[in-house]
Amino acid sequence: MGLIIQQRALRAARGLRQVLPVVRKRDKSLFDQIHRAMNSVVLNIAEADGNDSGTARARFASACGSAKEVRAGLQLAVAYGYFPRSRVTEIDIALDEVCAMSWRLSGR
Repeated sequence: MGLIIQQRALRAARGLRQVLPVVRKRDKSLFDQIHRAMNSVVLNIAEADGNDSGTARARFASACGSAKEVRAGLQLAVAYGYFPRSRVTEIDIALDEVCAMSWRLSGR
């Protein structure tokens, strides 16, 4: 797996393993949304890596949007008191890096 952006996305996904069970227990709908969005981040990046430049730009833009969706879901979970902000700081940093890289790679 050569893309640094993919490595950052997978770092965020690994971090979610610790908090997603808490979200699932408290709010199944929010869990589903965060889970689907994180899957979208990783899979859109992989699809971008194997596509022509026009499609790749669109997939990177989608990855950025989904990463922002995961971040918003985690912010909601913190706001609802499911866990403290400190539990998602590293995930948020990785997702911020994914957003920055995907935004640049999308050509926007």
